[in-house]
Amino acid sequence: MALLDERLAKYTLPQQMMEKGIYPYFRQIVSKQGTEVEMDGHHILMFGSNAYTGLTGDERVIEAGVKALRQYGSGCAGSRFLNGTLDIHVQLEKELAEFVGKDEALCFSTGFTVNSGVIPQLLTKDDFIICDDRDHASIVDGRRLSFAKGLHYKHNDMEDLERTLQRLPEDSVKLIVVDGVFSMEGDLAKLPEIVDLKHKYANVAIMVDEAHGLGVFGRQGRGVCDHFGLTSEVDLIMGTFSKSLASIGGFIAADKTIINYLRHTARTYIFSASDTPAATASALEALHILQQEPERIEALWDVTNYALKRFREEGFEIGETESPIIPLYVRDLEKTFLVTKRAFDEGVFINSVIPPACAPQDTLIRFSLMATHTHEQVDRAVDALTRVFREEGIIA
Repeated sequence: MALLDERLAKYTLPQQMMEKGIYPYFRQIVSKQGTEVEMDGHHILMFGSNAYTGLTGDERVIEAGVKALRQYGSGCAGSRFLNGTLDIHVQLEKELAEFVGKDEALCFSTGFTVNSGVIPQLLTKDDFIICDDRDHASIVDGRRLSFAKGLHYKHNDMEDLERTLQRLPEDSVKLIVVDGVFSMEGDLAKLPEIVDLKHKYANVAIMVDEAHGLGVFGRQGRGVCDHFGLTSEVDLIMGTFSKSLASIGGFIAADKTIINYLRHTARTYIFSASDTPAATASALEALHILQQEPERIEALWDVTNYALKRFREEGFEIGETESPIIPLYVRDLEKTFLVTKRAFDEGVFINSVIPPACAPQDTLIRFSLMATHTHEQVDRAVDALTRVFREEGIIA
């Protein structure tokens, strides 16, 4: 172990930031995840959550989880493949498939294990996985685990994607895997152009990660594929419960042939314990609420557009975001940590984004919104962040 310890001891960035008092991670929350949370004895505005629909503290979602806990117990003590399938797992899969417009769906224990399990299982060594270079880490890891050759194209650069497709053999499967909404920058995949390329070249399939699209885009929050009217053109749709569905877990939806194959071969599905009863029931209830309350998504977009307007007026660099994810570019690692700490001291929780979640020159603050945020809360946050960013010389 001496060599391993010696090698790992060289990783000292966290300790350096701790010594400077600006380490921004693993901050402890002692309340429900909502627009305001309790931390370190303080009441803090929460603008660092992925709970876009604002349902994590909804009493209906909580009660559904409690009821399932009482009925089924705390866990299934096994995989879906063996003893871990409950009737509510099957019900959730059926309703999710219908919601996103596919034949069938499979529920996994986390969103990460959907991508890291599905992607490597689909292809052979003679095939190709093609990813946007800003795809989520779970997609990257799925690509690494596959026997297929992994390729990537420059972010949202359709000419680069086409150049990649042009040089690949016609008789191989080419799977394009892309985030519907890019989780750090907030911009959308160029799905219409990707679909055009699918039809231009032989044996191309598309998988879209809707982790940050569900509950935000499309009819009743069906996602980016629905937003563009291209659900039927996308071969696999992935989603997670840990954002808009106020729980934990994930799913893949596709036609019957694909799902039948994955149900019996995807290693992160058949060798992982199934999602807990409480998490499953909570996600199911959140899905029902999402469909019953369209005003929730309307409220999300109202407060998102208001925040975008405020940040632009104050001179923040926010890139090409088209979603409730608003990147506030800092472009300096230490300053990114510093403004996060100063914002916290001002009563605003935000997230520092540094490599490998972004390029070294693109460090940023990730500011994200919920349907339950108010304009007044946005004003308080923008005013505080404007003051901090100006004093640190990041904006004029």
